[in-house]
Amino acid sequence: MKLLVAALGLLFSNSIGAADYNIRDYGAVNDTTVLSTKAIQQAIDECHQAGGGRVVIPTGQYKTGSIVLRSNVNLHLEMGATLYGSTSLEDYQPQKSSYLSLRTQQQTVQLIYADSVSHVVIDGYGTIDGQGRSFVKQSWNDEGITRPHLLRFIQSSDIVVKDITLRNSGCWMQHYLACTRLTIDGIKVFNRNNYNNDALDIDGCHDVIVRGMIADSDDDAITLKSTSPRLCENVNISNCVVSSHCNAVKLGTETNGGFRNICISGIVVKPSEDQKEKFFGQWIGSSAISLEIVDGGVLENVMVSDITIEGTESPIFIRLGNRARGYRENQVIDHVGKIDGVHLQNIQIRNAGAMGCSITGLPGHPVQNIWVRDISFHHKGGVTANDMTAIEQSVADEKEKEYPEATMWGNLPSKGFFIRHASNVHLEGIEIITSQPDVRPDIVKTDVK
Repeated sequence: MKLLVAALGLLFSNSIGAADYNIRDYGAVNDTTVLSTKAIQQAIDECHQAGGGRVVIPTGQYKTGSIVLRSNVNLHLEMGATLYGSTSLEDYQPQKSSYLSLRTQQQTVQLIYADSVSHVVIDGYGTIDGQGRSFVKQSWNDEGITRPHLLRFIQSSDIVVKDITLRNSGCWMQHYLACTRLTIDGIKVFNRNNYNNDALDIDGCHDVIVRGMIADSDDDAITLKSTSPRLCENVNISNCVVSSHCNAVKLGTETNGGFRNICISGIVVKPSEDQKEKFFGQWIGSSAISLEIVDGGVLENVMVSDITIEGTESPIFIRLGNRARGYRENQVIDHVGKIDGVHLQNIQIRNAGAMGCSITGLPGHPVQNIWVRDISFHHKGGVTANDMTAIEQSVADEKEKEYPEATMWGNLPSKGFFIRHASNVHLEGIEIITSQPDVRPDIVKTDVK
């Protein structure tokens, strides 16, 4: 009797559970000389039409062009499964979203695409490899045009990306635009095979958790953006290990809306173990923490804590500028944005470059209410009295309209923090140590209240 009850219970649970849709049942082939796009898409579409379930990529190697995810679909990659992106651009289906943003006003190509979906999961211990080196950079703004993104979600909700490995995108690895309730959990990212090789871009998203990611990227690693009036807000990023030739953790550069309620903690920043090639940035990284507003948005209520940094030329960079680039064609941004309410605390920095760190606003537009506590900053130093004239000449240029970059002035007037056009800045427990003698003072303040 007990066995009968158990059997009936198992049958009942299977009958109400979501089904699996194995791509091999739809004609996918474990052979990277064969394109399996149609089979994968058919499995996704039937899973969605049936109300949801798992689309399974079984152990093996498969090649695909663009696939489009649907609501209530779990794309699951088994251990030992690798999904390769085609190296031919004609296998990628151009997409254009209704969402208003500079990055959606034209057709773009991506390996995996989703727009206006909900309850989508990508998980498993398999790998998605975009083979992005095959797509040669043709112009300055060709990312997503002739070089595919690997993964892109737009105006979607309840999205989970968990455990998988992502490798070798043609440009940005993953772009989440105007999404709500997004979780990135325990994934591994390697993206060092082309220009614009960001690891993670979260753009105007709300209610986001990023945890346990290990990422190694040529361009920016963990990046929050705001390419529309929609702010990035209510974001928690924790317990990640990241390497980047550019910015390890960055809020910016696109900042039309801005950033609010951001908590970043428990991050290890280190140089890449693969130092054979560099497309952008610096061999040891440009910065570890970059907080920027340059397109009229706001940055407020941001907490960065418990960060361990090895390398980077200028580890901490807070910048209010006035590039004033709009989110639609010919838009005029007629105001300077705002940075108000930033806490940086418990940050260990070793083996950094000699540039120093900076916190800068603009004349009449100070950054405000900045707390910097318990920072141990060790770098190589070596600046001499003969270098100071050139340094002062460099920082005399406010570079109001220029692209914000931690290295934009080169060596700064201080070996610790250069603070200019700021109000209510608190510095506590700051230790600056250089391996070579350095004539610069630890802190330089200009137009600071």
